[in-house]
Amino acid sequence: MFKTVILLLAVAAMAMCRSADPYHPPYPETPAAYDFQYGVKDDLSGNNFGHEEARNGYNTKGQYFVLLPDGRLQTVQYTVNGDEGFVASVGYSNRR
Repeated sequence: MFKTVILLLAVAAMAMCRSADPYHPPYPETPAAYDFQYGVKDDLSGNNFGHEEARNGYNTKGQYFVLLPDGRLQTVQYTVNGDEGFVASVGYSNRR
């Protein structure tokens, strides 16, 4: 009987701790705003790759590149505009 009472009290306490509206976070949402970039070029190993991206709210724009084993540089440029989804364009060049 004592274990049942403790269990019921624990369940009641957990129910009271839940948010009144589970679909809205307790803190106001603020749109993301950032930009970053990095690059690696190591002549000894042949590694050459990098990435840059900028975001303001729901709009994101960026590109990344990598040196392929056949000597071509592959570049992917992309955008994300709200609910339109991820749109990418892939290109190749013969420069290192």
